[in-house]
Parts: sequence; structure tokens; C-alpha cells
Amino acid sequence: MELLLEPPHGAGPVRLGMTLDQAVAAVSPWGEPRVRTRPNRILVTVSAVCDGVGVQALLEERDTVTAVELWWPGEGRQSSTRVLLGEVDVFRTPADELLKGLPAHDADGEDPFVPALSLGFTRRTSQKVPRRPDGLPLGFTSVLVGGADYYDHRLR
Repeated sequence: MELLLEPPHGAGPVRLGMTLDQAVAAVSPWGEPRVRTRPNRILVTVSAVCDGVGVQALLEERDTVTAVELWWPGEGRQSSTRVLLGEVDVFRTPADELLKGLPAHDADGEDPFVPALSLGFTRRTSQKVPRRPDGLPLGFTSVLVGGADYYDHRLR
């Protein structure tokens, strides 16, 4: 299976702007999704797993999907699912190679982001994974697709 990242519109079957019910329906083919609501209802998440790849729709500050995050299954686990940005497999391509040529902020950090594409990446993990000499994991552990202005607050 392939899950396509389509910033700033969504990822896989989850589209930004979907309602909670639509997000639940979008990920239900992979099994019963988990819906979590914070007591103040500022953040609602809809989570499911597609062939080991985690998919989480975030409903932040209102009743529609504002971002979609996908994460790799983790140490020792395999998945035949590919998470693609264009033709590039986000989790099987070295992070430094994937970011080459992109206008990324904090490209050498744990959480680089590309505001022009509404994409954020994470290298954070406590798992035993291949690492660069400076200790950062060679690959990304998660990717987030947000709306067109999702990362504007991080630029201020």
C-alpha cells in the first residue's frame, strides 16, 4: 500500500477540513480507530494503524481536521506500506537526503519543518536505530502534514 503525502491537503485518505465523523470513516478500513478527546475539547485525535504505519488525524481548536501525522512502526517492525512525498519514501530515505533541496528550517535538528510545503518531520526516538555521528537518527520517525499556514507560528 502507498500513503501519499499531499501538503497542504492531507495524507492518505485523511483530508484537512474533514469532520470528526469523516476522519473516523476514512481510517476505519484499517480497523477500529481510537478517538481521544481532551477534556477542554481543544484537541481531538483519531488514530489508526495501516500495516504498521500509524496515522493520526488532529482536530485542533475546532471540529475539523487541521493536520495528519504518520509515524513509522518502530524498531524491529516491518511494513510493506510506503509513505510517499512525490516519489520519495519518507521513512526509507535518509533524512538528510530527503531534505536536500527543500527550504527546511532546523534541518540538522530533531524536528525540521518545511513551511512552504506545510510539512514537519521528527527524528526523535529512544529506540535503537542507525544514527549520525552527532546522535541524530538517520531517518525520520514521523511526518506531519498541516494546512497552508500551519508552521507560520514557528517562524516568528
